[in-house]
Amino acid sequence: MPPLRHRYRDPIMLSAAIAWIPCGSPIIRAVAALSLTQLIGWGSTFYLPAVIGPAIARELDIGLTMVMAGPTIMLVVMAMVSWPLSSIFERHGARPIMTWGGALGAGGLLILGLAHGPILYILSWLTLGLAGTCMLTTPAQIAVSEIAGDTARRVLGVLILAGGLTSTIVWPLTGLLQDQWGWRATTLFFAALMLFVCAPLHWTTLARQPKEKSAKKAALEPAPIHGPSFTLLAASFAANGFVTWGFALTIIILFEAAGLDHAGALAAAAFIGIARWAGRMVDLLGSRRWSGFTIGLTGSALFPLSFAVLLLSNSFTGAMLFATLYGIASGITAVTRATLPLQIFPTGTYARASARLAVPLNLSYAAAPPLFTTAVTYAGPQAALWLAMAISSIAYCTLLSLLLVHRRVNDTSQPS
Repeated sequence: MPPLRHRYRDPIMLSAAIAWIPCGSPIIRAVAALSLTQLIGWGSTFYLPAVIGPAIARELDIGLTMVMAGPTIMLVVMAMVSWPLSSIFERHGARPIMTWGGALGAGGLLILGLAHGPILYILSWLTLGLAGTCMLTTPAQIAVSEIAGDTARRVLGVLILAGGLTSTIVWPLTGLLQDQWGWRATTLFFAALMLFVCAPLHWTTLARQPKEKSAKKAALEPAPIHGPSFTLLAASFAANGFVTWGFALTIIILFEAAGLDHAGALAAAAFIGIARWAGRMVDLLGSRRWSGFTIGLTGSALFPLSFAVLLLSNSFTGAMLFATLYGIASGITAVTRATLPLQIFPTGTYARASARLAVPLNLSYAAAPPLFTTAVTYAGPQAALWLAMAISSIAYCTLLSLLLVHRRVNDTSQPS
């Protein structure tokens, strides 16, 4: 196989980056199915209130703040359930759990579509949190690792690249459906997609784990996960995740505080999505040339640099430079969260490690928006930027410490 610099000389063609996968292979079918089910899954749960939230608040008379708390409830439930579910993923594989997750997601959306008050509304998000634990992001990454084997890192890059289109596709579609049918029928339509599209695709396209293999694995003692490495990785991922999810609701306010008018702030914020897409391409195109640590450290270092740019600038050019650095960093770290555990932990422990890493990640995602909004409101935009730069710097130092620990563990495990 020729070196990366010859194969990827034309980065415009995404097909060149995935040409190594045999056409019609089970990997292609699984990635295509998971790309669709993740788009439906996230689009019909976490992203849904962004479009239909005001209509729900008016009809149920529960207040927009409570409506927008639904996704937070979902993330907290996902964090609470991820750790107990980790051993089940390792023992039984992703296929049956993700299939069940699609059915459970349909049930949660059915409750939401029929809700007439706060009790059923909250119950719907509790149910969607259980469904998300079974089928969103981490389970999909586990499914890829099961079916792709040694090529899992590159295949994960393709899956995460496709996931970057979720809001771009789902928000306009949800708005169109709401205009035509109303929010209840829209929610029930997504419930039908969960039940009749997501669940069957998970069952038919994901790896079937032979019973003999399951019995053999169950008889063996599970491989240990190195505690210090896990702690450092979880801390670094959670810190950067806290920053990215915290900025999701406050970025336009921060741009305007830096001196931009509303139109300029919107343009700079929109450019972050393009830069994030480019960041996700970095690992896909460079995975054969650079290690996961090299790419991850680069992305992690760009976060504090981007905040320094915004702190020192009050021009549109500075905001665009921030958007470029921040977007690329966000894209890189999104892929690194999925691929770096493959490099750190022993073969066969990816499912367990990923499911357990989802606990601090989902907690940081849930806590970030309200805490950052509070910081901007009461301490001001500049204080929020300093906070983000401090947290992202800690995340970089933690990841660098993980690299040193990982090298030391490898050196001590090598035969003398």
